[in-house]
Amino acid sequence: MPEANGARSRPGTFARAWAKAVSGTSYLPMTQDQLESLLQRLTEQLATALCAEPFDLRVGHRVGAELVAAHIASAEGLGRTVEVVQLRLVRDLGLVADDVEDRMARLLAAVATGYARALRDRTLDEQESIRRAAMTARAQAERALRASEARFRHQATHDPLTELPNRTLFTERLAAAITAPGRGGERIGLCFLDLDRFKVVNDSHGHQVGDALLVTVAERLRQAVDGHLLARLGGDEFVVLVERCAGTDDVVAVAEAALAAVRRPAIVDGHELTVSASIGIVERPVVGATPGDLMRAADSTLHWAKASGGARWALYDADRDRRELARQALSAAIPAALQRGEFYLDYQPLTSLRDGRLLGVEALVRWRHPELGVLRPDSFISLAEETGLIVPLGAWVLAEACREAESWSAAGGPAPYVSVNLAVRQVHRPGLVQEVRGLLNSTGLPPERLQLEITESTMMSTAEEPVRALRVLADLGVRIAIDDFGTGYCNLAYLRDLPVTELKVAGQFVAGLRAPAVEPASCADERILASLVSLAHALDLTVTAEGVETAGQAERLRAIDCDAGQGWHFGRPAPAERILERIG
Repeated sequence: MPEANGARSRPGTFARAWAKAVSGTSYLPMTQDQLESLLQRLTEQLATALCAEPFDLRVGHRVGAELVAAHIASAEGLGRTVEVVQLRLVRDLGLVADDVEDRMARLLAAVATGYARALRDRTLDEQESIRRAAMTARAQAERALRASEARFRHQATHDPLTELPNRTLFTERLAAAITAPGRGGERIGLCFLDLDRFKVVNDSHGHQVGDALLVTVAERLRQAVDGHLLARLGGDEFVVLVERCAGTDDVVAVAEAALAAVRRPAIVDGHELTVSASIGIVERPVVGATPGDLMRAADSTLHWAKASGGARWALYDADRDRRELARQALSAAIPAALQRGEFYLDYQPLTSLRDGRLLGVEALVRWRHPELGVLRPDSFISLAEETGLIVPLGAWVLAEACREAESWSAAGGPAPYVSVNLAVRQVHRPGLVQEVRGLLNSTGLPPERLQLEITESTMMSTAEEPVRALRVLADLGVRIAIDDFGTGYCNLAYLRDLPVTELKVAGQFVAGLRAPAVEPASCADERILASLVSLAHALDLTVTAEGVETAGQAERLRAIDCDAGQGWHFGRPAPAERILERIG
């Protein structure tokens, strides 16, 4: 048996040497004193183990494990530990035993084994911790990603002001409702809603109040159409999707509920606001429908409701839609048609009722459409006026009429004047005087041979510039005529203020003269015409009666001293060559 000789006399000295040897071999989360205290305790365990009977190698295993636990866990740290223990432990502690060297070797092997096991276990634990941490981090990242995607998806598919679905989500749901399997026999409806005159709210109270009103309207609509998808498309536009409807009545009921919800007064930021809405309704079978066609049809129908005064719903009409699409296509073709020279002029005679002499001609524009054939003015003039294209078209008509009329001459008398209609937009253009003066100069047409026709409604304006422009033109010698006289506002004050040369009496009065003079209505029309002629002559104006189709009408007009007539009785509209034949 080995015996200890002063085994506990100097463990502190050895522990300090051991601490010095392992310091710096790895990061140690302790002070030098704490390290020496730990190693002194382990020194005592090793010394006891070397002298103990029976000899227990488990002490070495524990010492090796404690070294690893204390973060003395590098290969260099283990090497220095083995070295200092082997060289100094027995000597410094004065241990004496017969087989101390053998025990030392075995004990150091046990320390190395315990060290290796502990290091392996710690490595495995750390790897497991890392794996678990990675799994946890991955799970957290996936949850965060899903939450982020959900937020982004919500933001991308919902209106930030009202929290309603937006156009993107509505289009997705509409497409799904149409293409879902098994819905071929179903019907679908849309209610496209727009607030009436909402801009007035923004202009009067500011956009903050306007936004608050939109939130209120959105909430009311949400409650009114509960069970149907409601979306805000932008601005003050909302749309309701009515799936699996039984027919038009179902969609109309939704529209009426929406209108009722909107029209209730709302208190917004201390203001009591009342608004109305217009709704376009489209309802049709799912088969053959597309989201684009449905939305376009609903949008067109919404405009019909607006055009009818608002605060109502309108139902889609395929025939009306086709007509309006055709009108839009025709309107869009006008600029190119002008460039290609598809427009031309016919002229209708203005004939003296006293001697049958040709006094003038009215220029009437025609469109030689490449697909639709020759179009009369009533097919496209209103479109041009609505879109503003009447300005370039009217400018062309005026220029072409002046150019052609300049070449006309009459043997033994004055050449006829040419009468050109001016649209409202043309009369109100600032450059009208310069335009007419330039045409007269460039074509050489005398001013007295140009007559400009304006309607009564054209002059029903407080603007002074159009009146001033007409006075300047009249001073140049240009004739000014009031067209369709008697069908407008009948405010005779403008006859006093305007430099008018002629009144053209509307054809609807002249039409009554076709009936026998003994009939009351015909007699009344004749009296009206006689009064108009008398009024015009009192103001030194001439009178031309439009729509004269029979000799009897012409004779009765001559009897009331009407100056001139225009209509099929005197000649239908014809090219300039025919005019030249009459005056040659």
